[in-house]
Amino acid sequence: MALTDTAVRTAKARDKAVKLTDGAGMYLLVQPAGARLWRFDYRVQGKRKTLALGAYPAVSLAAARNRQAGCSQYLRGHRARMGLEA
Repeated sequence: MALTDTAVRTAKARDKAVKLTDGAGMYLLVQPAGARLWRFDYRVQGKRKTLALGAYPAVSLAAARNRQAGCSQYLRGHRARMGLEA
C-alpha cells in the first residue's frame, strides 16, 4: 500500500531502523536517531543496489516519487542500451 503524507509526517523512531514501503522499490527509512531518509532499491544483474533520494522533510513524498520515477526510467534505458535484462 502506498504511503500517505500523514504516515510520513507521523513516522516515529524505534529501537531499530524501520522501512515504510511506498511501492516500486521506494521506501522511507526511519533511523533510530529520528532521521527519515528516502531510499530506492533496484537490481542490476541480480544484485540489489540502493539509491538515496533525499531526506524528509527537505524532499517531500511527491518529490521522492518523482525522483524514483526518473531513476526507474533512466535505469530502463540504461539496461536496454547495455543489453541487460529489463
